[in-house]
Amino acid sequence: MNSERHKEDGPDTIRLLPWTGPEGKPCYVLGDGNGYVSRMADDIEGIQLGMAGDLLGHAAGLLADRKVTGPEIHFLARRLTESLREVKRVAESRGARLARVEAAPAVAHALDE
Repeated sequence: MNSERHKEDGPDTIRLLPWTGPEGKPCYVLGDGNGYVSRMADDIEGIQLGMAGDLLGHAAGLLADRKVTGPEIHFLARRLTESLREVKRVAESRGARLARVEAAPAVAHALDE
């Protein structure tokens, strides 16, 4: 375990994972951010963000084509919706972790006083 990172993150924290459970409910992991599940979540988030970028490029090309059909646009809209949902989840997860890291120095300072 990387003790320097553990000091930054503090005790075990809850992290929103980039996937959902069987019923579409959010999944979480409790840990210091260095475990197997956290590393796998980091990898999946990277893949999701990369795929979102690729999809945006594909969307731009498809929308520039005047001969695109309704079903093609519908398919594109569904993929963009899926991608946006994934990217939103990544942003929420990373934002929550960033807020904890930024709050940690303020809490430590308050405890010193």
